[in-house]
Amino acid sequence: MEKEEMFLEELSYIQNEDYSEALLKIIEMLPDYWYHEAASSTGKYHPEYALGEGGLLRHSKAAMRIGLELLNNPAIGDKYTAREKDLMLMSLLVHDGLKLGLPQEKYTRFDHPILMGNFIVENRKEIGLNEEDAKFMQDVIKTHMGNWTTDYNGNEVLEPPKTKYQNFVHMCDFLASRKCLQVPFDEDNKISV
Repeated sequence: MEKEEMFLEELSYIQNEDYSEALLKIIEMLPDYWYHEAASSTGKYHPEYALGEGGLLRHSKAAMRIGLELLNNPAIGDKYTAREKDLMLMSLLVHDGLKLGLPQEKYTRFDHPILMGNFIVENRKEIGLNEEDAKFMQDVIKTHMGNWTTDYNGNEVLEPPKTKYQNFVHMCDFLASRKCLQVPFDEDNKISV
C-alpha cells in the first residue's frame, strides 16, 4: 500500500491543500520504523491498540483523530483559527515520527520531541512550509510530553507546555495514550468509525 493511501483519511482532516501536501511530504520523509514499531515496548504507557506491529502509527493516528474531534466541538475549536487547527493536527500525526531517533536506535529517545520539531524546521523548504509555520509545529511538538520533562537520569531535557497550542497537542497525545480509551482500527491501520 502506498504511503499516501495509508493516510487518505488523515490528509482529509487538513483544510488547507498546501498544508495537506506538506504533511504528506513529512510522512514520506519519516523513517520506516514509524510504520512498524509499537508505541510502547513495555505496554506500560499505551492502550492495547498502540502495542505490537504498527502500534506507533496507530497511536499517532489516534492522537490526530482525537484532536479533530475536539476541534470540531465549537466550545473548543472556536478558540483556534483554521491555520492553527491544521498545524496542530499535522503536528499530532507526526509528533512521534522520530521516537527512536534518526538513524534508528534500539530504545526511545527521550529527546524525540526536540528531534522531530528540529527535523521539521531544518527540512521546511523541502516540506513546503514557511518558517513561521515550521516553527509553530516545532513549538507544539517539542512539548507534547507535557510534564514528563526529565530523562531516566533525572536531567531536565524537555520543556513543559505553556501556550494553549502546546497544551492542546499534549492533551491529545495524552488521551491517545490512556488505556481506558480504545480507538478501533481495521486490519489496514485505519480508524474504523
